[in-house]
Amino acid sequence: MLYFVNDYAEGAHERILDRLKETNLESTSGYGTDPYCASAARKIRESCGCPSADVYFLTGGTQTNQLVIDTMLASYEGVVTADTGHINGHEAGAIEFCGHKVLGLPHKEGKLPADALQRYMEDHYADENHSHMVFPGMAYISHPTEYGTLYTRQELADLSAVCREWKIPLYLDGARLGYGLACPESDVELSDIARYCDAFYIGGTKVGALCGEALVFTKENTPRQFVTLIKQHGALLAKGRLLGIQFDVLFTDGLYLENGRHALEMAELLRRAFEEKGYPFYLRTPTNQIFIVLENAQMEELRKRVDFSFWERLDDRHTVVRFVTSWATKESAVRELIAIL
Repeated sequence: MLYFVNDYAEGAHERILDRLKETNLESTSGYGTDPYCASAARKIRESCGCPSADVYFLTGGTQTNQLVIDTMLASYEGVVTADTGHINGHEAGAIEFCGHKVLGLPHKEGKLPADALQRYMEDHYADENHSHMVFPGMAYISHPTEYGTLYTRQELADLSAVCREWKIPLYLDGARLGYGLACPESDVELSDIARYCDAFYIGGTKVGALCGEALVFTKENTPRQFVTLIKQHGALLAKGRLLGIQFDVLFTDGLYLENGRHALEMAELLRRAFEEKGYPFYLRTPTNQIFIVLENAQMEELRKRVDFSFWERLDDRHTVVRFVTSWATKESAVRELIAIL
């Protein structure tokens, strides 16, 4: 069975496994205070062009999103996102579980438009009853989006400007950030994200790590006693070096971007095949997620040999499905899929 369901099915890049094995019997201090976490944080600051950034290592994306949103918002505030945002549809109410409402706005190809955010903020404060409403206290975006699309540098700048005007933080979910940064069609670099966002995380789980995300606060705006808050959320890993080692390897000799480029090359090979064979695209995306429309009978037949993701029902006869490549996707697997198509 060929597997194109997601980009976190495999274990970890061999360089990470080798380094974990090499350091396995070392004794280090815990909770992220070890030399490997320090080295990884330094390399991330350098890559961001943000020497004053605070960097913390957490184990997963939902955990990171919940922690950031809960600790940066007041009890009466919610978070604004595109209605397709991951926190709105695929995190089991983790944000609401902590008492913060997710405020979804209509998306544009998976993105939160700056003008829509501006109108929402204006309308909220123009409402005479706004003191009885959930206040919009943060804007959440992801790059790439749930649809595999990317923000431009100008779009990030425009969103940042709206957030600055209304004095709310802009937070970026970077679960698949490596695939966005490696995309040749994108003009966004890590330094741009650090410049325009108040907080963001660099996804490791989906870009070659066993697990782990690197959370970055860029404006000297880390919530007070943040390590204590991490602990309160059950997110402080005693063997913190396990995360630090992985990011230290990912940010050595360009491995993070190398992983991203490989997945994009495999996706482009598959994308061209879909196009040549006449498969209709639901949405054109430049990253490692490909959305195709299949007839239902065609989908069921293909499922006998290939694993891929259901996305949504298009109509009674057609379904949107998603194929995903990863840092570990083999070209031989892609070519085998192409032959099946």
